[in-house]
Amino acid sequence: MENWDEVRTAYQVARMGTVSGAAEVLGVHHATVIRHIDAIEGRLGVKLFQRHARGYTPTEAGQDLLRVAQATDDQYGQLVGRLKGQGDDVSGELVVTSLASLAPLLVPVLADFQKMHPGLILRYLTGDRLFRLEYGEAHVAVRAGSPPEQPDNVVQPFVPQRIGLYATKEYVARRGMLKGPEDYPNHQFIGTDDEKTRAPFSRWLRANVPAELISFRTTNNFTTQEAVLAGAGIGFMSVWEAVRHPELVQMMDPLPEWEGRLWLVTHVDLHRTTKVQSFLSYLKKQAADWEL
Repeated sequence: MENWDEVRTAYQVARMGTVSGAAEVLGVHHATVIRHIDAIEGRLGVKLFQRHARGYTPTEAGQDLLRVAQATDDQYGQLVGRLKGQGDDVSGELVVTSLASLAPLLVPVLADFQKMHPGLILRYLTGDRLFRLEYGEAHVAVRAGSPPEQPDNVVQPFVPQRIGLYATKEYVARRGMLKGPEDYPNHQFIGTDDEKTRAPFSRWLRANVPAELISFRTTNNFTTQEAVLAGAGIGFMSVWEAVRHPELVQMMDPLPEWEGRLWLVTHVDLHRTTKVQSFLSYLKKQAADWEL
């Protein structure tokens, strides 16, 4: 690319979502941002953004540019640090993503890591959608289930996650303990609304409990947990999360086929940067004390 300023401008527009936001980050007038976007789109012959009332949304071509610009910007920052003799400095943005249900585990680690690096801006993104590392949407992803298979990602096994079947003491007072498969018809179960779920415990539930007994259905682990705590029925929760709630009762011994694993995922272009490696090392060290 002949003009890195234009690429950097497009990157900031994609990241901030607005011309004014990008202009503030870059320290330029908003007219300069618009001129750069028009120039780079004209030079490439493609639209990088969809314009709408709320701002700018990257097109598929814009996402491709964002991926390259994110990696280049991070690597350039690391280079500048090394040239200044500060290669071990951790600053700028660190973007970490996971399921919202993992927040009680990850937020304390993220907060402590930021205290160690006051110049760091930390963005913790949660949600059911898969944030795409190849498009620069995150530096580090903590994912559950089967090993991620997206190309150009570095995937590391992290920690196992034991899963149990729980209900509240109030539910047990109303319905009694679960005595075995023959007792299923006397109970209500909480499960996922996704028939194609890949979660091993959810597949087990659908295979072993009649569908009509799964009377409360949710779209994610967080809402399942809330339904269990509300006494809506018997549902799956991580063992580490359940022990935080003394009002819960384990309804049967955990089965090996329920167990899952967490994975650490980074993009190959950013995996070796000081910022990512520093965070991964700290996260692994803290996780050694987790009782999952």
